[in-house]
Amino acid sequence: MPEFIDLHCHWVADIDDGVRTVQEGVELLQGLRKIGFAKVIATPHMRPGLFDNDRASIQAAYQRMRVALEGVPDLPAMDLSSEHYFDDVVFSRLMGGEALPYPGGRAVLVEFHGHNMPARVADRFFDLRRKGLRPVLAHPERYSPVWKRPEMMEEYVDRGTVLLLDVAALAGKYGRATRKCAEQLAEAGLYYAACSDAHRPKDVGDVAEGIANLKRMVGTEEAEFLLIDGPKAVLEGKVDL
Repeated sequence: MPEFIDLHCHWVADIDDGVRTVQEGVELLQGLRKIGFAKVIATPHMRPGLFDNDRASIQAAYQRMRVALEGVPDLPAMDLSSEHYFDDVVFSRLMGGEALPYPGGRAVLVEFHGHNMPARVADRFFDLRRKGLRPVLAHPERYSPVWKRPEMMEEYVDRGTVLLLDVAALAGKYGRATRKCAEQLAEAGLYYAACSDAHRPKDVGDVAEGIANLKRMVGTEEAEFLLIDGPKAVLEGKVDL
């Protein structure tokens, strides 16, 4: 059984667009464990105006879920972070210590609007790096500006940003443009880690298919780096881009 580490998953019940019930969360976690994920980090959305979660509400929902999961068999190890929507409000929380970086406090998961890249993002990512937080960009293949110019991600990587692949994109879950972009970024070697970004138990099938396609594209050794060594380095603060 492989020991994959999932840096991005929505298994905490009833806090965002992820699982609605504890039972759904159990099924999702057990499904991910079955296909090789030994550790799955919950990343509920922090997106003002859509998912009005803050650090305290996310931690409370996570603790309720952990209590409900006590004694349930066949689960991976679990931990908590958040998917931070990169607007002014959340950026202020990140800079003020009011957000939820990854365990260990060395990196932080961020997401952009699907059709617009944030203004001054390079400066803001630099500010995060000065605070000791490495930006981990969720699903770059799903941003339409990147579809048109995937090479724009090279500058992000050069500046120390980790690109996090949603492997289900390689199974066609989000459409042809997203799949093509994911393939281009993978072939260019720009991803440093891969994740499930699963929201429902039914997503596990797409994740498994995406992992299989990733192995065919880049080889088993590189795929396992993206699913094991890369995520581990992110958590340990040992990223080497």
